[in-house]
Amino acid sequence: MDSIMGAVSWVNGILWGYLLIFLLAGTGIWFSIKLNFIQVRWFKKSIQYTFGKGDGSKADGQGMSSFQSLTTAVAAQVGTGNLAGAATAIAAGGPGAIFWMWVTAFFGMGTVFAEAVLAQEYKEDINGQVRGGPAFYLSKGVGSKFLAVFFAVSIVIALGFIGNMVQANSIGAAFNNAFSIPPVATGVVVAIMSGLIFRGGVSSIAAFTSRVVPFMAILYIRHSAPISGINLLVRSTKN
Repeated sequence: MDSIMGAVSWVNGILWGYLLIFLLAGTGIWFSIKLNFIQVRWFKKSIQYTFGKGDGSKADGQGMSSFQSLTTAVAAQVGTGNLAGAATAIAAGGPGAIFWMWVTAFFGMGTVFAEAVLAQEYKEDINGQVRGGPAFYLSKGVGSKFLAVFFAVSIVIALGFIGNMVQANSIGAAFNNAFSIPPVATGVVVAIMSGLIFRGGVSSIAAFTSRVVPFMAILYIRHSAPISGINLLVRSTKN
């Protein structure tokens, strides 16, 4: 086990210490410049289409409204990493880490916009189900089936086994510490609830997230406000 942990730590150090941080931030900067800072120029329009005239319009019977697309994306991106990851970064690098999170998030909007446009451009309607994403535009846009297969396999491992296992474990541990509920029981309930939602396909997921995510976001912002980056930066300057 120690040898496995050592190997994982070595690979993690190379990826996050030398490669990914520069590739992720650099890609965001490149897309932002090439797209003439689309995250600023089209910010007002994105708000209008999300909460205004774009909400409620669907491309087909299986499609999602603009608001449902937003809530589905937020549900997939806001999780334990936003809590534990931010806390770890602050503990390791101090309040200044919050500033760099803001910077990378700003430039990351350019990358997200490019990914979303490519996903729409190369999506397909297969037996009445709309399917798309990186595997599709890597195969058809980039022209690399190898990268498409590599991404598909990697994302199944990362989300299907690693990511969901970590989140389920965090939920189980939280309920066990707060209410002394066995983690196994919590895991069974989470699995059943998830299965019922996923069984209905994209439409069911979109309908669920559109109702739950707004409350989740409000609670997240409200409870994270006392330890927000602004407060931490203010406190650090006073000290």
